[in-house]
Amino acid sequence: MRPVIYQLFVRHFSNFTPGGEPRGNKITNGCGTFNGVTDAALEQIARMGVTHVWLTGVLRHATQTQHEGLPADPACIVKGKAGSPYAVTDYFDVDPDLAVKVEARRDEFAALLARCRRWGMVPVMDFVPNHVSRNYHSVVRPESSFGLHDNRHCFFSRDNSFYYLEPHGTDMPMLLPEGEFLPERGQGRVTGNNVASWNPGAYDWYETAKLNYGTDYRHGSHAADSLPSLLAPEYALPRTWQLMNEVLTYWQDMGVGGFRCDMAHMVPLPFWRWIIAHARLRDRSVFFMAEGYDDHMKLIEGPVHAALLSAGFDGVYDGVSYESLRKIYEGGAWANDLDRLHRTESPLFQGGVRYIENHDEPRIASPQYWGGVGDCVTKAVLVAQYCTTSGPVLVYNGQEVGERAEGPGGYGGDNGRTSIFDYTNLPRLQHWTCGGAYDGALLTSRERALREYTAGLLTLLQHPALSKGGFYGLNWANLETPGYGRRAGDSVSGHTLYAFLRHFRKSKSTLLVVCNLSPTDSVSTCMQIPQNAMEWAGKKPGLYRFVPLLDTTSLILESDDTALVSPGLPIELPPGHAQIFEWV
Repeated sequence: MRPVIYQLFVRHFSNFTPGGEPRGNKITNGCGTFNGVTDAALEQIARMGVTHVWLTGVLRHATQTQHEGLPADPACIVKGKAGSPYAVTDYFDVDPDLAVKVEARRDEFAALLARCRRWGMVPVMDFVPNHVSRNYHSVVRPESSFGLHDNRHCFFSRDNSFYYLEPHGTDMPMLLPEGEFLPERGQGRVTGNNVASWNPGAYDWYETAKLNYGTDYRHGSHAADSLPSLLAPEYALPRTWQLMNEVLTYWQDMGVGGFRCDMAHMVPLPFWRWIIAHARLRDRSVFFMAEGYDDHMKLIEGPVHAALLSAGFDGVYDGVSYESLRKIYEGGAWANDLDRLHRTESPLFQGGVRYIENHDEPRIASPQYWGGVGDCVTKAVLVAQYCTTSGPVLVYNGQEVGERAEGPGGYGGDNGRTSIFDYTNLPRLQHWTCGGAYDGALLTSRERALREYTAGLLTLLQHPALSKGGFYGLNWANLETPGYGRRAGDSVSGHTLYAFLRHFRKSKSTLLVVCNLSPTDSVSTCMQIPQNAMEWAGKKPGLYRFVPLLDTTSLILESDDTALVSPGLPIELPPGHAQIFEWV
């Protein structure tokens, strides 16, 4: 089954408090809970065609909010009031903010995992292996805290948990943008983004300390050459490897069925091969999704995506496809150029995770991004992004109703993103959650239409042609088609019109997909399907019908094989819309 992942940021998703104020606290702005993600919510998510629920922000992390037995963390290492969920303070605990009864927080989380399973969805949680909060200390398993046995008098040692700055044994202060972090006076540590400085900048991950997997990260990918193999005995493993296996075992035993692995390219590849193999000894079906980029911080030689997939990941973020679509609206790119991203021989064709939003990226409906037209083209962009390959897809909560990042923010400012650092809400999603009823009673007609369209599309992704089939781009065959090609003066062209075939040979199923990515211009054209495309799809001479699957109110189109070559199939689409036809 093709993975369809719903990213559910618990703090936001089940927060039913309206309004709020910038930089507000939990009392003024509210906060979602595990218990608030009810059977009613999960039933509706499952009905959208979702197979995996990524429960985001679950691990206990640094925060300015105190709870009984859990004091607030120093403000200098907390971004925002609620804090970054990626500055983990205890790998074996969950965020007390998300509990109705703080002392029962892990039981409430376990109950949520069971509810996800009951509705046929695999519960996924974050695994943050590259860094932890500077204030990390496990209250659940204090004996398994990082750094307990470190030699703090050297920058790097194989079995240290952290990298320690020089000089040592002095009163050198660890000066962060928000003040000194006293516990690190004279014993500073490298930041999560590899900054070895006693005074990291405001744009660094200054609130975190980088973890050591037995290599000196300064040597890049070559540092991993001396790491143990997959079958190495336990005594030969760096201590961090052993602790991380303990972490994943703990959550798998509780019922977690998958892990979204933060900044996976910054962790040595031998570790991934080892940890994924061990996790699958406990659960053969456990799902691993990597956030990975080909940037200067990678510890992987060669292309990151192929390497991570070969290490055992089920999916890796396909950031290139995301950026390519955005460039159509922000950088003058053309839809004609998208075909290069959809080669069936590429590992990303089956393993690339496609998205148009996640917690790190701006909302497509935000007026600050996507050329300010995202709200008009979301439907077509969804189809162009989700239907061109066969790998996992990701939907961020609120995306399905056109969330615009209008909830109260704070640390991140007004940047078109729903703040992960603050107590905030999703105003448009609240029209669907309706105080916990999850009946959509307050949805506007536009929000309801987008949600229904998204649900219809996600369900269609299990079609054999979309989940297993090959790809054949049609834009190249229509460069001279009136109303379609690159010719000057065309109001709608290959700049914004994108069409392709998906075909699964075993079931002989073929889909024609047409996307009008223009926010303003309608499409009225005759699209040519060349003879070699018909041969690729196994179509013999005869009369064919094209049955609409997304907008079923559209007319069924008919054509014989000769007319498909010229003049072509008549296509009409309003701005920002797409259609998927079954070719029968």
